[in-house]
Amino acid sequence: MEPFDYFLMWIADFLGEHLYEGIFLAALLETIVPPIPTLAIFPTAGFLASQQGVTLLGIIPMIILGAIGATIGTSAIYLIALKLGRVVLLRYLRFVKVNDKKLERVEIWFEKYGDKAVFLGRMVPVMREMISIPAGLLKMRIPKFILYTFGGSCIWSSGTILSGYYFGTAIGLSTGTIQPLP
Repeated sequence: MEPFDYFLMWIADFLGEHLYEGIFLAALLETIVPPIPTLAIFPTAGFLASQQGVTLLGIIPMIILGAIGATIGTSAIYLIALKLGRVVLLRYLRFVKVNDKKLERVEIWFEKYGDKAVFLGRMVPVMREMISIPAGLLKMRIPKFILYTFGGSCIWSSGTILSGYYFGTAIGLSTGTIQPLP
């Protein structure tokens, strides 16, 4: 088994015992270390919550903790881009195949769509981790960045966690019998 597979298994085990802390940690790490996929972790957490008998009301803190974790993590990337600036950032981004031309295209796109780009970008895989860079480089106001990031992250967390929760509820594993999907 690959090291990444072991890591994902460890995350699933951790989530099984620590749903709320696991959601926060996964969201925080995913925004800083993009290979960690919340698109896999959040639905798994929702599924586990359904199997553990967590009510829909109990899902709300998971959604909020996911959004808070993502907001903190992506704010760190925003601040790095804001403080380091374009020249220094390009030196490090070259390791992930981002050059000056690509960054310039992203900045032009960001200037065109501005604040909406941050809000909507938090709901798009891959973009959700990267939208902080042009926001920081182009000096988007911090309160607005945090508000839009948190709002978009709440929607992302809601959709992904609830998809796993309803899947777990639909197949009925917690009752010991598998029920047909509607």
